[in-house]
Amino acid sequence: MIPLEQAELALRTGKMDEDICEIYSCTSGSEQLSVYKSRFLHVIEGYRAVFGRNDEIALFSAPGRTELGGNHTDHQHGKVLACAIDLDIVCVVSFTDDNKVSLTSEGFGVSEVDLADLDPRDDEAGKSSAIIRGISKAFVDRGMKISGFRAYMVSSVLGGSGLSSSAAFESLIGTIYSKGLNDGRINDIEIAKIGQYAENIYFKKPCGLMDQMACSCGGFVYIDFADEPVVERIDFDLSKYGYTLCVVDTRGSHEHLTPEYAAIPNEMKMVARYFGKEYLNEIDENDFYSSIGELRKLENDRALLRAHHFLSENKRVPMMAEKLREGDIEAFFAIVKESGSSSYRYLQNVYASSEPHNQEVSLALALIERFLDGRGAYRVHGGGFAGTVQAYVPKDEVENFTELMESVFGKQCVYALNVRKQGGTLVIG
Repeated sequence: MIPLEQAELALRTGKMDEDICEIYSCTSGSEQLSVYKSRFLHVIEGYRAVFGRNDEIALFSAPGRTELGGNHTDHQHGKVLACAIDLDIVCVVSFTDDNKVSLTSEGFGVSEVDLADLDPRDDEAGKSSAIIRGISKAFVDRGMKISGFRAYMVSSVLGGSGLSSSAAFESLIGTIYSKGLNDGRINDIEIAKIGQYAENIYFKKPCGLMDQMACSCGGFVYIDFADEPVVERIDFDLSKYGYTLCVVDTRGSHEHLTPEYAAIPNEMKMVARYFGKEYLNEIDENDFYSSIGELRKLENDRALLRAHHFLSENKRVPMMAEKLREGDIEAFFAIVKESGSSSYRYLQNVYASSEPHNQEVSLALALIERFLDGRGAYRVHGGGFAGTVQAYVPKDEVENFTELMESVFGKQCVYALNVRKQGGTLVIG
């Protein structure tokens, strides 16, 4: 922890430039570095404006993520390919001894939590305070220190963007406790598990572990969720191949779609239970296909199609990781498109069956397919049903691509992403 004014001086005089470049993979003197420093200075000024104090502070950052392969496989203990991105949350924190948390999120108001009560609360479902309370409880259960704190945060991982604003927030709070109070004794993988616990039990949202793992670990990550998660970081630079990874926010509403999301793991588990298993990764592929006739007695053909998607997708992901290791970008793109096609036809998460007239994601996929005309790749992104689409766009076409997407889905609907090597990070303090 260092005085607020000292942290501000370190940023203004360039003492933090090397550390910032390491986090965001930018270069000294670059426009990117200037942008990142301005954000850090802005969040410090925000803290000063809200709390009016020159406290001893620490500055933290946690990234969003984008899923590259493994659509809806994590909750069945399958395999996933993902990466952390340069859109992130930055937060100034000052620890207190009053057992109270007061966190101001710019544009979203204040979250307050009394750490004397760490039980789940129904009235907090869907609120940031639920995440803070749940993560605090998980740290206490692990014998770790927690503390009240004052904080001011700014996020470029916009809610509803499909880039995991909730998982980034969970990674942030876990990093604050681990690296700010416990000498980093809770590692990235455990922070991800704690985030999932808080989201499932306190925030009351069913989710897998992929979002939290990618945000917490950073870089390109291949994750096998069977038994204990096994995480492999892959050294790959997409920009060397002349492509930019873009995510398009179609501005479709996720409101009222929780039952659609919940139906996917529920139906997959229905099939697994037929074989006496809890998750699809535990069943034998040959047993599944030889039992299709009997499985239809479950009276849910969609469940069978979703199981088929899982079994196929779970084989695609290791192939995608291998193609990245080999630098075979065209083979990688071919598998990306196979993944997207499987999600559309078999997983059926491109639009909600309860709202067939809303098909923003379907429309975006059609327009992107026509625009790319055989180049790059594209697929539904994340949970699906509404929200975002992913596209690998030639660098020299990003401007034209953005213009097309904005003409349909509105201004600033395209995120041109860079991969961030670090997960949740203590920047200063």
